[in-house]
Amino acid sequence: MKFVAAAVLACASVTATAADKILLKTPIAFGTHLPALGTPIKWVSERITAVTGNTIKMKVYEPGKLVAPLEILDAVSSGKVNSGYATAGYWQGKMPAAPLFSAVPFGPEAPEYMAWLYFGNGLKLYQEMYDQAGYNVKVVPCAIISPETSGWFKKPIESQEDLKGMTMRFFGLGGQVMEKLGVGTVQLPGGEIFGALEKGAIDASEFSQPAIDARLGFDKIVKYNYFPGWHQQSTVFELLINKDTWNKMDKSQQTGIETVCMASMTYSIAEGESMQFSAMKKSAENGVKHMYWSDDMLDVYRNAWLEVVEEQKKDPFFSKVWADFSQFRENYSVWASKGFLPRN
Repeated sequence: MKFVAAAVLACASVTATAADKILLKTPIAFGTHLPALGTPIKWVSERITAVTGNTIKMKVYEPGKLVAPLEILDAVSSGKVNSGYATAGYWQGKMPAAPLFSAVPFGPEAPEYMAWLYFGNGLKLYQEMYDQAGYNVKVVPCAIISPETSGWFKKPIESQEDLKGMTMRFFGLGGQVMEKLGVGTVQLPGGEIFGALEKGAIDASEFSQPAIDARLGFDKIVKYNYFPGWHQQSTVFELLINKDTWNKMDKSQQTGIETVCMASMTYSIAEGESMQFSAMKKSAENGVKHMYWSDDMLDVYRNAWLEVVEEQKKDPFFSKVWADFSQFRENYSVWASKGFLPRN
């Protein structure tokens, strides 16, 4: 009987420990006023408590309030904070493969990207990247959006020559493409772009989708908005959790976070798709010209991108991820080439 009683007490102790309540203090890289970028993590924070049986709460901190956007990874890894919300492309300077888990020029649209992440080797490689680089984090994809615009310009861009000498805010691997074409690039957080355009510190900028860019006021300064977003056909956003915190969670808590974040993938893309047309109509009424790149310019971007890929493949882990990513896309193309109606 003493043995049984001891075993029951031990089980009770394990259960209590496994179900310890956790507060996730979560600095974010994108304000919650930005639809499909910042709104998903707010949506997650409003649901995680109920899904985890009141054992996890999340407090969201707007950009810069607790940790600067570009410092989130280091802060989570070191334990300064126990979670953060950003996009892996921000860590390109630390890990060359990071943008492949964020946005890929001439890359997949959202359904294909999610297929690789969830049913290919994407998630495994995503975590492996952080582990191999020595970051003490668990990564969970937590939002995704469909194509962005590829830039706001003060005048029409008709050839590569029109780009040379510009200074432009540009994100991720697409920025390396622009640099090959004679553009000086900087990676500014969203909240700093309007001021940089207004002061003339940059000549042009890309950031996100029309409805998001409208919230930041780009159309008040520049009037030529170019499509398609060759550099970001879809973009993934991540919830990073300090691995010590993650390992203290029980299975139901971990599953709760993964499930709510997967639901947020649906929420974010649905929200984003619902509002772009109205934003485009409104901006056109305010004098914005929605431009579409010529086939010649798209070829210029694509050829420069292929050069960037060859350079990046010198990094062994980038090469490993790229090979897996490319093989999945080649397989997917069998379906994609036959399954969908042509677009007008």
